[in-house]
Amino acid sequence: MQNFTPVSAILGGLLIGLSASILWVANGRLSGVSGIAGGIYPFHRGDALWRVVFIVAVPLGGWIGFMVGPSLLSEIPPTLPAFPLAPLLAVVAGLLVGIGTRLGRGCTSGHGICGMGRLSKRSAVAVITFMATAVVTVFVVRHIL
Repeated sequence: MQNFTPVSAILGGLLIGLSASILWVANGRLSGVSGIAGGIYPFHRGDALWRVVFIVAVPLGGWIGFMVGPSLLSEIPPTLPAFPLAPLLAVVAGLLVGIGTRLGRGCTSGHGICGMGRLSKRSAVAVITFMATAVVTVFVVRHIL
């Protein structure tokens, strides 16, 4: 298998699970990024600050991982991967993902991590739908287009 990085994958999964658990214990909230971001506006007093902190911390954590990761684990590359998508196509893809998360009442983090961990039937259906759509999309992009 190409690009298989088990140590960083396990460590990343543990950190995601830990962060979801901390948010649940500390705030009584599920760690679904689209729901957290979608709850920022309209502003509700006492409910927005933690959401903004969470949304700012996600890319900040990624940046810290990018800066520190390669020195901790040799399997983490020191450069960013190439992003072959045109900017307009990336925006369209992001909008489609956003629409899908609203229609599905949650995203991969909410359904895939927290929902599956709670044995939610709705989340199981959502994850199966995510995965099937991903398989079809990869097949179309790599073999048809």
